[in-house]
Amino acid sequence: MLALVYAFRPRPVLVDLATAQRGQFLLTIDEEARTRVHDAYIVSAPITGRLMRVALEPGDAVVQGQTLVARMLPSRPPALDIRQREQAEAAVKVAEAALGMARANHRRAEADHKLAVTSLERARKQIRAAAISQAYFDEAEREAQAAAAELENTGAQISLRQAELSNARAAFTGLGDDASRPIDGIAIHAPVSGSILQVFQKSETIIAAGTPILEIGDIQDDLEIVVELLSGDAVKVKPGDPVIIDNWGGDTPLSAVVDRVDPLGFTKVSTLGVEEQRVNTRIRFTEPDQSRNRGLGHGFRVEARIVLAREDNALMIPTGALFRQDGDWAAFTAVDGLASLRVLDISKQNGREAVIAGGLSEGETVILYPPADLEDGTKIEAR
Repeated sequence: MLALVYAFRPRPVLVDLATAQRGQFLLTIDEEARTRVHDAYIVSAPITGRLMRVALEPGDAVVQGQTLVARMLPSRPPALDIRQREQAEAAVKVAEAALGMARANHRRAEADHKLAVTSLERARKQIRAAAISQAYFDEAEREAQAAAAELENTGAQISLRQAELSNARAAFTGLGDDASRPIDGIAIHAPVSGSILQVFQKSETIIAAGTPILEIGDIQDDLEIVVELLSGDAVKVKPGDPVIIDNWGGDTPLSAVVDRVDPLGFTKVSTLGVEEQRVNTRIRFTEPDQSRNRGLGHGFRVEARIVLAREDNALMIPTGALFRQDGDWAAFTAVDGLASLRVLDISKQNGREAVIAGGLSEGETVILYPPADLEDGTKIEAR
């Protein structure tokens, strides 16, 4: 009989317990973020030519205007084949002959001009002595002016033929003809002091003007953090909000503040294939020397906790103890081995803890994740 009574008597429900205690409450928005240099400089090729091998490695320090980061040589002309060579040689000979003709015409124009000037001086003396008519003097003056114009024209023709000869000789120059002639190189110096972030093109090669060569940034003093917030969270954030940088690799969190919330959102597909509207938010470190000697670099992953609300000495319980009861928040407390239903006044919660504004005292024990069939007065036992 005693065995039957023992077998069918109600057994206590095994539960997990937690204690209501005071501490610091933080309401935060937690997101993965990445570090970056705010003002990163990409050094690109100023001309189309041959890039000499880049000796610098990522992480090397550079000084603005002093450190040689790259060197380029202008491209040499391609070698000429037999047909092109003969055509170029003929063009040079034609240009030389044209230049000779221009010089001969110039010498003739000089002689004509000298004769016309002499005739004009003789006519000027005769017109004073009334030995010739005014028409004869005017004709002598016209011939002198025409001779001067022709002399100027032949001089311009010489300049033109010299330019044509230079152009023909330049077209004749090929790689095989002029490979031994030294070409002045272009030295590219660091545009800013800092460190080499990455090298896009290291080997010696031919590149076009504007091709990126390497990237330079100041990791020590210009490092910031960028976090992509959901647009619904971004509207709650404002510049100056404190930020806790966690899981960055160090022993203690780093302090920072929100510097800027971009006004433009963008669509990003999550890992689950859901389209989300995200907003870039910039975060800066609060202490100037805090960005030094911590090992963080450009593009490192961190976790940013943007603090929206903070309350010290708040009475808190885990949110796992809460449930809805007739539209109110409620929880079960453990009193003398029995479950006691309490209606609570919750002021705020962050997903981990809830701040109790009324209905519970410090030190009281609550039941975590209460079973659906747990009722007021049910006998319980700690798991």
